[in-house]
Amino acid sequence: MNTKLTRDEQDILESYENEEWHSVKTNKSMEAYRAAARATFKKDKRVNIRISGKDLELLQERALIEGIPYQTLMSSILHKYVYGNLIDKSREIKDQTEA
Repeated sequence: MNTKLTRDEQDILESYENEEWHSVKTNKSMEAYRAAARATFKKDKRVNIRISGKDLELLQERALIEGIPYQTLMSSILHKYVYGNLIDKSREIKDQTEA
């Protein structure tokens, strides 16, 4: 692999390769993560929307590339948006060029 690592990244990699990392998971923490995942992906409501044919076609194409159903992709995008985790790359690029 021809990847350049920072000194910190190299230290972490060496530490990992020396087996200095140990799992801290417990049954209690794992169950909490499972419950959060179930709640996140619980689909208990139905929504009907009208979107352009081109947008739907592009969503279906992207979902195919990702290997997931397009409804799942749409739900994921909406979920990320409402939790503030959807990143607008065009705005990010614009902000970087203005700085």
